[in-house]
Amino acid sequence: MVFALAASAGLTVANIYYGQPMLGLMARDVPGAAITYVPTATQLGYAVGLLLLVPLGDLLERKRLIVLQCLALAVGLALVALAPSGAIVLVASLVVGLLASVAQQIVPLAANLAPEDKRGVVVGTVMAGLLCGILLSRTLAGFVGAEFGWRAMFWLAVPLALGTAGLMAWQLPRSRPHPAGMGYGGLIASLLDLWREFPALRLATFTQCTQFGVFSVFWTILALHLQEPRFGLGSEVAGLFGVLGAAGVLAAPIAGRIADRRGPHMVIVAASALTLVSWLVFAFWTSIVGLVVGVLLLDFAIQASQISNQSIIFALRPEARSRINTVYMSSMFLAGAASSGAATVVWHNWGWSGVTMLGLAIASVGLALQTLRRRG
Repeated sequence: MVFALAASAGLTVANIYYGQPMLGLMARDVPGAAITYVPTATQLGYAVGLLLLVPLGDLLERKRLIVLQCLALAVGLALVALAPSGAIVLVASLVVGLLASVAQQIVPLAANLAPEDKRGVVVGTVMAGLLCGILLSRTLAGFVGAEFGWRAMFWLAVPLALGTAGLMAWQLPRSRPHPAGMGYGGLIASLLDLWREFPALRLATFTQCTQFGVFSVFWTILALHLQEPRFGLGSEVAGLFGVLGAAGVLAAPIAGRIADRRGPHMVIVAASALTLVSWLVFAFWTSIVGLVVGVLLLDFAIQASQISNQSIIFALRPEARSRINTVYMSSMFLAGAASSGAATVVWHNWGWSGVTMLGLAIASVGLALQTLRRRG
């Protein structure tokens, strides 16, 4: 069951990243600048799904909810593959992002199903599956897009979503929701109460928003940057950069061990500084080697910060972990969508140099937040 949960988390979250390495292919096939906003639309949809759909896990039977959402996701992916215009691709991408938030239904369900003495191991394994989905999705999409076209990748994603629905229907036991005496409206309203109550939640959220923001800036523009005449590289190379993100998977257990021994705050400060260093590398080391070094540093820093921030917020109120995760993750992906949009605008006006300045500015804000906290 743990393997099924990990695989399903990875397969569902992967859908929001397929378009990134294929953005150049999509831009050549579909006329108009709108197509370059596909990563923004997908991440915006994911953020909305985190905010509006994930809390349903506290009200409805989770097995049915997860299976139905995976089935609907398959329909959304087919709409992307069939879309005749850039505007329809954007709308369908928004729907795909919305429904791909099912990945964040799976993670808290794993915590609920695990025995108390094995909860950390189970959740860590499922998160590793989710991280692998994020990383390998770009590699898969890059190769499939280069060989068969970008629409073929979304057609391939349809049976993967259907298979995930079948796997969850087979493996998951039925759950008993605990709505805590409130309906859907009350559940959503309580998100604001949690935000107001916990300063640590606000700081962790703001910090990770900057981290995920620069992550989104890089991956939104990478395929377009590699297509420039000085590189002349296609989607398959952009996808290979996802393999380099294995550094992020390695960062998770390392960050967890350091956080256990010396506290998560030190890890977050170090990760914020490393993120800034990665963008200095992108800005001043403009070769392929510089991109490789920069992405290794960036992915390692992002995942170290993510694990450490989650260790802080999940300790705030155990009975509200699902809603706390909703606040944290939805804010993070809204920041990712905004950063993707800003990166696209900057790219069209100022090219890669402008993008690196944007990344440096956002990374500097994240480091400043942590520095001010420590001084306070």
